Amino acid sequence: MADVRVEPYREITFDADGDVNTRQRERLAELDVTDLVMFAHGWNSNRSVATRMYDRFYAPFPGLLAGSPGVRLGYAGIVWPSMRFADEPIPDFDRSATTAYPGPGLDQHTRQALAEVFPGRERIVERLAELLDERPEEQAAFDEFGRLVGQLTGRTTAATTTTTTVHASDTDADSEEELPHDEPMMLHDDTLTVCQGFAVALAETGAEPATRSLALGGGLKKAWNGAKELLRQATYYEMKRRAGTVGRRGLGPLIGQLARSSPSTRVHLVGHSQGARLVAFALRRLPDGVRNVKSVTLLQGAFSHYAFAERLPYAPRGGGALRGMERRVDGPVVACYSRHDTALGVIYPLASRLAGDSSGLAGLGNKWGAMGYDGIKAVPNTPALTLAKALRDGVPGSGCVNVDAAAVVRRGGAPTGAHSDILHAELAGVVVAAGRMVG
Repeated sequence: MADVRVEPYREITFDADGDVNTRQRERLAELDVTDLVMFAHGWNSNRSVATRMYDRFYAPFPGLLAGSPGVRLGYAGIVWPSMRFADEPIPDFDRSATTAYPGPGLDQHTRQALAEVFPGRERIVERLAELLDERPEEQAAFDEFGRLVGQLTGRTTAATTTTTTVHASDTDADSEEELPHDEPMMLHDDTLTVCQGFAVALAETGAEPATRSLALGGGLKKAWNGAKELLRQATYYEMKRRAGTVGRRGLGPLIGQLARSSPSTRVHLVGHSQGARLVAFALRRLPDGVRNVKSVTLLQGAFSHYAFAERLPYAPRGGGALRGMERRVDGPVVACYSRHDTALGVIYPLASRLAGDSSGLAGLGNKWGAMGYDGIKAVPNTPALTLAKALRDGVPGSGCVNVDAAAVVRRGGAPTGAHSDILHAELAGVVVAAGRMVG
C-alpha cells in the first residue's frame, strides 16, 4: 500500500456501524494545525486504492498554500468498509489497481471483495459467478440469479416481497419522517426484465454493443450483460446505506469531539462518490452549536441532486434528506459535477428508479438524477460556476454552490466514464477556495 506523502497525515477508520478506531481518533485530536482536510473515498475503493487516491489528491495542496504562511494544514483520510468492483477504471491508475471492463463475468478480486463485504455467503458469490460465466438462455436462470442477489445482500426478492420501515435519513430525497419504503424494486421486479434494462443502459455508456432485441428467446445471452450490473447496483444500494450510517453515527459525532478538543481547528470535508454522501450526512449529526466545519466539497456525489431541497418538485410536501443542512456549515457546500460521468448520468438514474419506483423510464434524469452529474437542484439562489471562474474569483462564502468541473473531469472508460477522474490540481484548488485558506 502506498503511503500518503503530505504531512501531517492521519488515517481515521470507521466500521460499518460508524464506530471509530479510538486510537486514531486520539491521534487526530493531537494535531497542531489551523485547518484539517478530511477526505472520504467512494464505495468502490478498498483501503489500498483509497490511500493512493488520497496521496495523489493531496499532493498539490502544499504548493497551493505556499502564499499562506499562517495556514498549518493537516490531512486525514477516512477509511470506511466499502466494496470494490475491480473493473471500474480510475484514470491515471495503472492496471494493477483496476482492470478493463471484462463483460458479465466476475473477476477473482471482485469475488473476494463480495465475500468480505457479505461474510458467510461465499457459496452464493460462487454460484453468482458461475451463472455469469455460463450465461444460460433460460428464464429460470435469471430467476435464480435474482434470488441469489437478494440472499447475498440480505434483501427480499420478488418471491418473498415484504414492506419495511426505513428512516428517511437512509434515503436521499425524502422527508425526515418515518415512512413505509419497499425493499429495492430491482429485487422485486422480474429479474430478466431488470437485466435487459441494465444491458440497454450499459450500451448507452459504450460498455457493451448496443442491441435492439433483448426479448425473451432472442437476447437472453445479451441480457446477462445487465445481470452483473444488477449485482453491482444491489451492492451499491447496501453501500449507500452504509455511507449514510458512517456519516451520521461516526463522522458527525467525531467532528463534534474535535470541536471540543481542538476548538480553533477549521475542518474541511471532502467526499468522492458515495464518500460525498458520507460527509454530507455527517452534517445531520453535528452537535448543536458546533461550527467548526468551514467547507464541504462534494466530488461527483453519488446521491440525489434533490438531497438539499427544501421542497421536492415531484412531492411538494416533502424535502430532501439534507434540507437546511448547508446552514450547519460555516462556509459553502460545493458540488463539483460533470456531464462526462456516465455512472451518474446513465446508470444511477435507472438504478435509483429500480430501487424505489416501478414506474416508466420517462423523465429519469429529473426525479432520479445525481448531483455529481448535474449539481444541486431545487435550492434557491444556488450559483452555478464554471471551474475556471471558481478558481479565478473564488466561491461564495456560504450556502450551496455548483461548480461545473467537466473541463477536467472528462476521462474514463465504460461503464462509469469520468466518475473517478478526480485527481486534478484544479479540484484541490476548489477545496482551498471553498475553505478560504488563501487570503
